[in-house]
Amino acid sequence: MKHFILESVFGVALLFSVALFSSSAQATPVNVADLVEKHGPAVVNISTTKIIQQRAPGGLPLPEDDDMYEFFRHFFPPGMAPGAPMREIPARGAGSGFIVSGDGYILTNAHVVRGVDEVTVKLIDKRKFTAKVVGYDTRTDIAVIKINAGNLPTVTIGDPAKLRVGEAVVAIGSPFGFENSVTSGIVSAKGRALPTESYVPFIQTDVAVNPGNSGGPLFNLRGEVVGINSQIYSRSGGYQGLSFAIPIDVAMEVANQLKASGKVSRGWLGVAIQEVSSDLAESFGLDRPRGALIADVQEGSPAAKGGLQASDVVLKFDGRPIESSGDLPRIVGSTKPGTKVPVQVWRKGGLKELTVVTGEMPADDKLAFGPGEQKSYSRGGLALSELTAEQRKQLKINSGLLVEEAMGDALRAGIRVGDIILAVNNTEVRTVEQFRKLINAVPAGKSAAILVRRGDSSLYIPLKISGNGSE
Repeated sequence: MKHFILESVFGVALLFSVALFSSSAQATPVNVADLVEKHGPAVVNISTTKIIQQRAPGGLPLPEDDDMYEFFRHFFPPGMAPGAPMREIPARGAGSGFIVSGDGYILTNAHVVRGVDEVTVKLIDKRKFTAKVVGYDTRTDIAVIKINAGNLPTVTIGDPAKLRVGEAVVAIGSPFGFENSVTSGIVSAKGRALPTESYVPFIQTDVAVNPGNSGGPLFNLRGEVVGINSQIYSRSGGYQGLSFAIPIDVAMEVANQLKASGKVSRGWLGVAIQEVSSDLAESFGLDRPRGALIADVQEGSPAAKGGLQASDVVLKFDGRPIESSGDLPRIVGSTKPGTKVPVQVWRKGGLKELTVVTGEMPADDKLAFGPGEQKSYSRGGLALSELTAEQRKQLKINSGLLVEEAMGDALRAGIRVGDIILAVNNTEVRTVEQFRKLINAVPAGKSAAILVRRGDSSLYIPLKISGNGSE
């Protein structure tokens, strides 16, 4: 059995290497080694540091040999006993990226740099730079970072639309910290929609991608970047033959917006959609399963104003056919807000033409943390919620915001989950929007005086705004 497996693996590898050489014979460079030598210097290693505050073990107000120590210890989780001092622990991460302009702009994944305190970029010539996060977009998992350097090697941007299924591709990155590692494979599929991603038509490959490869480039054999390696499908946490790359045209569109304004503006309809199955197509009288079925229309949304209704099947948007439900968010998202767009829907057995003016999608700071749960972070790294009337009554306060999560600047300052923020710079806060306005007015590098209710007491905490990143 072992002999048969070895023969099979050798046979597959032999066939693949022949195909790779044959394909590259018509392209420049002629093989992977030439490609890596020419374009590898534009690929960078990214390391990140995030400071996490934890309580030091111990802290019970009793000596360990006291008879009551063991009794009291069971009332507190490990490391969280009353009186335990706080300590800062650096959490380190790694990823990859590639230089897109000679003055130091680098593309990588948002999940590589989001929420970290320091980003370090290492070039192939061993030079190291501290990078600034220009901006990131969680919906497409694209980030732009910048280092202060000039005359840098850059990649050549390709056209993912010209990629063919079965075409050979090459990845360069830093899996598990092994810098400038090269792997190769083929394009397995194009336009893949993943359950957690609505705005990216992924390129599926069988290129070996592992932790640390995130944000690295996917090259065709002409030495052009056609994608950014972003995700793997795995039951083990490691590579199992399925990897997914963000098409470079999608990435560059996002990157250009991030460089220009630090954020991404997208078109928005305000509908909930689902796939049209064979049974649904038959029940609606459609010739075949296609389109995006509208399950719900948000009140007052652009879709509602344009006349879209629940049970409509969107077949075309701005003249572009909608073959599957995943096509609609991507096409709408790429439409400039405020654009008047023709929409063709299937309604009650017939075609209907409508016109919709796209709105602007809510900001990218809404991050999913679990099924149905979302947290929106303010500048400084706080996720807050407004107290109900009953909560204010119980706490005997007239206003305040509950801290649901603290990261970055807020975590370093010592603000904790469960704290109630009463005021910013002596201005009482009643709404999350009011807090955002107050904290946005604080210059980078300066501190805001945050009045916090913790338990039965109140204290002021200086929250220093670092200005690093785009929280």
